[in-house]
Amino acid sequence: MIVALLNQKGGVGKTTLALNLAGEWAGKGKKVTLIDADPQGSALDWSQARSREGLTRLFGVVGLARDTLHREAPELARDADVVVIDGPPRVAGLMRSALLAADLVLIPVQPSPLDGWASAEMLALVAEARIYRPDLAARFVLNRCPARTVLARETAETLADHDPPVLAETIGQRVAFAVAAQSGRLVQELDDAQPAGREIAALAKEIDRLGMGRSAR
Repeated sequence: MIVALLNQKGGVGKTTLALNLAGEWAGKGKKVTLIDADPQGSALDWSQARSREGLTRLFGVVGLARDTLHREAPELARDADVVVIDGPPRVAGLMRSALLAADLVLIPVQPSPLDGWASAEMLALVAEARIYRPDLAARFVLNRCPARTVLARETAETLADHDPPVLAETIGQRVAFAVAAQSGRLVQELDDAQPAGREIAALAKEIDRLGMGRSAR
């Protein structure tokens, strides 16, 4: 199954979610490959940092920042239980290719009106992709949510009326994600990052309950 994290807006935490979800699924015994489809190569940088630290490789990270992704990703999926695509911001051809490759698209957004407005372009691309992939499933993911804020609650309520809907599980604004990333780690590997680890685990379980894509639309 191929899960793509995509949003036209940068800085919404796509790479952080992609890495930590991949790690969560790998930790549950699944064979996982992460495709870094962002020309900035942040996931590849994370993988290199992990190697320098001498840490165990949990999943493979492959750089495929090109618009042939929809042809190459299914080949990788044949040898994996889950392929996670860390998508690019504002690269139209590559974004379309990632959408055509995916079974499930996760659209990370922060609890902000600006993120809501920016997601309109992303939704238009999802609608376009569904012409060719009518079974393509999509969900919003509320990410970097400050604890107990009215804005986060209002954003969730607004997205609840949208197609695609928002996932129930949210990810908080937590320093642990940045601390882990600096050394090629995942939040699940930090002793003092239990809340962040629990949130990622809960999000992964919710995605699993969707059937990982095709039946989730």
